[in-house]
Amino acid sequence: MTETAPYDSAEFLDSDEAIAEYLAAAVEEGDPALFRHALGVVARARGMTQIAREAGLSRESLYRALSPEGNPSLDTAMRVMKALNVRLTAVPIETEPALPG
Repeated sequence: MTETAPYDSAEFLDSDEAIAEYLAAAVEEGDPALFRHALGVVARARGMTQIAREAGLSRESLYRALSPEGNPSLDTAMRVMKALNVRLTAVPIETEPALPG
């Protein structure tokens, strides 16, 4: 019988660039729950206690905000992202040119 270990994305988020790409991919999907989950994975990769401290939150409130039932405010998300050394940016949505006809 083959034994497997659970996959954990946090194990691969070992640089600011990897974290930024991971969060950008989550934002691109347009699903707030996926972004919240990704933010939680990244915070866990960096250490929830450290991120909570740097974001000015209690560890418990950070866990609650990033839980599947959580709904972090934009302020909380931005504070967490700053603690993670990344920022959210806005760019125009590219539209495909209309086909002639």
